[in-house]
Amino acid sequence: MEKNKSVPILFNRRERLAEGAEAACERRRGPDRRKHVARALMYGSLHPRRLGPRREGEHGLGAIDWHHPWWFAIATSILILCAADAVLTDVLIGRGASELNPFLAPLIGGSGVLFVLVKIGLTGAGVVLLTLLSRVKAFGRLPVALFLYAMLIGYGALIVYELGLLGWL
Repeated sequence: MEKNKSVPILFNRRERLAEGAEAACERRRGPDRRKHVARALMYGSLHPRRLGPRREGEHGLGAIDWHHPWWFAIATSILILCAADAVLTDVLIGRGASELNPFLAPLIGGSGVLFVLVKIGLTGAGVVLLTLLSRVKAFGRLPVALFLYAMLIGYGALIVYELGLLGWL
């Protein structure tokens, strides 16, 4: 008999576990829900299950799958102000101003549409990330939600400043 060959034993734990796993796979009912990702996302958005962390000390991104509508309103307001800032910046540049943001300044020379799309896209990505992290503490002390409020106030002040430069206030 070979040394490495397993000898069948009446109560072999490894074989029992393997048989149990196969039986568990076969007990599934209905269609595989993992195949319909878009439907699952829509259903989960309209019928959230986790409104808060399930366990004490759980603060990860996956701890909740629902955010208060207030955060949606804040995020939407930031994006609207960002779009207004992009349009007003384009108007100001047409009147002789210059873009101070070093990342967006190269885009001004080309199409104004590309500038607006990149500006809103970058801001939107940041807002989505901050909204997902809104319940997390940054630097161990500050709620990330404060950064969303700071962005909203900052964009509001910037719009007022730009309207003042245009003489519309």
